[in-house]
Amino acid sequence: MSTDPHAVSRVSIRSLRSAFIVNPVSGRRAARRRRREVVAEFVARHGLQARVLESTRPGHVGELARAAVAEGAELVVSVGGDGTMNGVAAELVGRSVLFGLVPCGSGNGLARDLGLPLHIARALDLLLDARVRVIDTGSVNGIPFFNVAGFGLDAEIARRFNASPERGFASYFRLGFGALFSTPLERLEIVDGDGRAEVVPSFLTALANSTQYGNNAHVAPRARLDDGALDVVVVRSRNPALAFWLGLRAFAGTLDRAASVRSLRAARFTIRRPAPACIHTDGEVHACGAELDVRAVPASLRVLVPPREPGA
Repeated sequence: MSTDPHAVSRVSIRSLRSAFIVNPVSGRRAARRRRREVVAEFVARHGLQARVLESTRPGHVGELARAAVAEGAELVVSVGGDGTMNGVAAELVGRSVLFGLVPCGSGNGLARDLGLPLHIARALDLLLDARVRVIDTGSVNGIPFFNVAGFGLDAEIARRFNASPERGFASYFRLGFGALFSTPLERLEIVDGDGRAEVVPSFLTALANSTQYGNNAHVAPRARLDDGALDVVVVRSRNPALAFWLGLRAFAGTLDRAASVRSLRAARFTIRRPAPACIHTDGEVHACGAELDVRAVPASLRVLVPPREPGA
């Protein structure tokens, strides 16, 4: 794998052995219809050397991706939401195998940051003439993430969202409003890789590889996917009224300028919490200990993106 995060090359799926891993239940219910069939028709229409695989249970996408790599796939494509993206990409970190992303979820944060189409047909067509971009990934206590991980309010919202049968931004907003009143403030000790330490109160702590959660809610507006670092963003107030204004700032791309927000950037952090509690990685919720080892893994994923930079 190239170690240059800015390395650029053109590639077409026509010349690659590929596997499409389809999650049939991610995203809005109306958008799930015929998802596998759409992908299979695309593969047949272009005569691709590709298999179309469908997940059937939690954790299955990772198993399918791992098997595809073992069988010689040169490109593995995630067709689903952020959880599908995380499960597939986790099997490709540090490998030469390419990662394709057809976003079909509720937020699609990484896809938006990469400038990918959010319509399934256009995202598939992109694979016919794409550019390879090498990006960083993140890790928290050895658990990989690619977009945003975190704890506090956003982990509680992710827990509720994953348990809800409803998808979409409206459901996420409603569940988030309820979590505002039940998530406690906790005191953190944050130590960066150079040993600089500070103690901060935290209502929400985001560990950002990219700029946004999804739906253009930019939790870390200055984060970059290829800078070899992660942005840690801490909301230091539990005031529900303030949370509303911070939400507006996130959509305006100015959250990092708020007085109640602390932002740090480094390649590695140790974060100590008062007690074990759950974290999320790209919306997937995990139990975790009180001490978190947070790391950027530079230039560790080769992803297909539009042939030109957005706006170029």
